[in-house]
Amino acid sequence: MKGLFTMWAARALLPRTLRAYCTSVPCPRPTQPPKVSIRDALVSQNPNGENVKVQGWVRSVRSQKEVLFLHINDGSSLEHLQIVADPSLGSCDLTFGSSVEIQGILVKSPYKKQNVELKADKIEVIGRCDPQTFPIKYKERFPLEYIRQYPHLRCRINALGSILRIRSEATDAIHSFFKANGYIHIHTPVITSNDCEGAGELFQVERSSKVKEPGKNFFDVPAFLTVSAQLHLEVMSGAFTQVFTFGPTFRAENSQSRRHLAEFYMVEAEMSFVESLQDLMQVMETLFKTTTETVLSNCPEDVELLHKFIAPGQKDKLEQMLKNKFLIISYTEAIEILKKASQNFTFTPKWGLDLQTEHEKYLVKYCGDIPVFVINYPFDLKPFYMRDNEDEPQHTVAAVDLLVPGVGELFGGSLREERFHLLQQRLARLGLIDTYQWYLDLRQFGSVPHGGFGMGFERYLQCILGVDNIRDVIPFPRFPHSCLL
Repeated sequence: MKGLFTMWAARALLPRTLRAYCTSVPCPRPTQPPKVSIRDALVSQNPNGENVKVQGWVRSVRSQKEVLFLHINDGSSLEHLQIVADPSLGSCDLTFGSSVEIQGILVKSPYKKQNVELKADKIEVIGRCDPQTFPIKYKERFPLEYIRQYPHLRCRINALGSILRIRSEATDAIHSFFKANGYIHIHTPVITSNDCEGAGELFQVERSSKVKEPGKNFFDVPAFLTVSAQLHLEVMSGAFTQVFTFGPTFRAENSQSRRHLAEFYMVEAEMSFVESLQDLMQVMETLFKTTTETVLSNCPEDVELLHKFIAPGQKDKLEQMLKNKFLIISYTEAIEILKKASQNFTFTPKWGLDLQTEHEKYLVKYCGDIPVFVINYPFDLKPFYMRDNEDEPQHTVAAVDLLVPGVGELFGGSLREERFHLLQQRLARLGLIDTYQWYLDLRQFGSVPHGGFGMGFERYLQCILGVDNIRDVIPFPRFPHSCLL
């Protein structure tokens, strides 16, 4: 009996001993090959048979008797990675648009058009895609207007993929520019009680509720989606000499034009101790050129695709913009040029009236397709915060717009009125003293000469890429009667 008890105790102890061992010593698992992006795989200089894993979507399938060819893309690059596999690894689910995970060996390709290829030993279809019902067809080149009706799928075509990669690169380049030049990034509010532009084309923010209390606002004051971060940046410029923001902006403008959106992105900057428009224009021009050169350097294939198939001739126009110093004319000079033009305008140019898009594009053409700054606009044409030039009898303000080829106005900026008495007089005439008392306070407590500007990010992309419609350079366009997704 004693022997039987000893045997039973040993058997009972064995599982606990194994469990204790497995908790203290990790059980070996099959090693997984490292995951690499298509971009990283393509730039591999010396592929040495390393076992890797790639994930993405099938862009083409070509099955032959002895070999299966696939092209895979994961969005990291315009170029696809070629997969070479035994036909036995194929399946009926391996179609254009399907998502896959592939393991294999990265090797140097014998073909001149590509540096590397992946010899697959395992292909797994993650998500099927029926090529018959998929709106995007293999080897078809779709106009941007057509693909716009599929906002949930259009990012999968080459042109939109290139635009979105360029958009990402330009965003990073703009942030890098400001950081390198000592600017502080400010997160300004999307919800505001200010109407910076004074145009009244605002989206009002109200609480979504079935039961609304009459006469009561959630914030106790009317609130709107921001049309500009300028006034908030002016607050910050009282503590930081250089600030910027980059975020969404909203305009309830009932326009179906090719250069207007209800929601778009704005780059805005404000600088303290600035006393001349020349200082502002220098920053604007440098920002444009530095950002563009970074995009051209880091996204050459994407830019080339768009210049070749979407906007032939845009490459030469862009080179012209980058190599030439931007021109400067006054608003008064611009009106005189327009009056002498042989072109018949829909809107007759007249001193005291705003420049229309047709005027802006003509002025750029007149200047040889070189971007041109238009400065010193009529006093009554611009908002209250712009600095009075005190130049009777014309009476202008220190405002500046940058006009560029194909788009028209890209930047808008001004020196701000820092003189308390002049600002107070103007606000009093407009009946805005109570609303902007806080703005007057800024002029009483350590005020300095300052100025700033804003750049429409989507218009910038239109300008450098030659894309005709602004709806094609933003992931999810919002415009009157359209808010898809």
